[in-house]
Amino acid sequence: MLKVGVLGAGHLGKIHLRLLQQSEKYELVGFYDENQENGAKIEKEFGYKQFHTIATLIHAVDVIDIVTPTLSHYKCAKVSIKSGKHVFIEKPISNTVAEAEEIIALAKEFNVKGQVGHVERFNPAFKAVKDQIKNPMFIETHRLAEFNPRGTDVPVVLDLMIHDIDAILSVVDSEVKNINASGVSVISDSPDIANARIEFENGCVANITSSRISMKNMRKSRFFQKDAYISVDYLDKVCEVVKMKDAPETPGDFDMILQNAEGMKKQIYYENPTVETNNAILDELESFADAIENNTAPVVTLEQGTNALRVAYQIIDCFKK
Repeated sequence: MLKVGVLGAGHLGKIHLRLLQQSEKYELVGFYDENQENGAKIEKEFGYKQFHTIATLIHAVDVIDIVTPTLSHYKCAKVSIKSGKHVFIEKPISNTVAEAEEIIALAKEFNVKGQVGHVERFNPAFKAVKDQIKNPMFIETHRLAEFNPRGTDVPVVLDLMIHDIDAILSVVDSEVKNINASGVSVISDSPDIANARIEFENGCVANITSSRISMKNMRKSRFFQKDAYISVDYLDKVCEVVKMKDAPETPGDFDMILQNAEGMKKQIYYENPTVETNNAILDELESFADAIENNTAPVVTLEQGTNALRVAYQIIDCFKK
């Protein structure tokens, strides 16, 4: 079992601590939290060992799980990597693209692995259809959340939209060609609602909408490709695949047939892929353990996390223009 330590014991850090304690692939050694008083409460309530310096925790483990505020990701990753430890970093990978690129360079220099916590890659609905998403040409996503003061210190693009940016980049095999975006600040100093249109070199277009002041929660993506439409509901964890094929010579009574202006007939049929129940956070953490043990590439590499951050900042730059 890999010895692991957690940096940061806030809302998400406590979830990571609980899941790592349950995991059969990790031995949870302990945690460090900058707020020592908060750390003492957590140690007393849950029994996790509190370390009083980052250095002592790093020295005691093989893997560091960084769940601190984004501003400190770079600092925590740098000291961990230079100590020869593998790093799991919550999204976004860092506060700036330059910091992210240095994290990549350090990981190569010290021969350690890194994974970024883009948890929607492990959402069971997305996993169920990911292999069927092939060369999508139009993508539409809506990620709407009810207001929560936690996270409003950063633009909604880095808080929410980056989930969809990463998922889209993972299925579109093409470079970004152009981005247009707009954002509106309603109750925060940074945008609370944003819409972005990403155009790729291969002609694919992604239209992404995110809001953190919605009346209801929604996390849906729709992928349109040749002869198929695929929808993913990340929140309710359901997905649907609608496909088209050439219509049979003699359609059945219940076959759904479409005919275009040229007389071409297509049959529409539905698939409901099996969505297996899972804990996405536990899955992403354990997939990192597998990558370390088997010396394979993590599911969400440092480079992919950096690409998502780069696109996110290109969107934010559009707001300024």
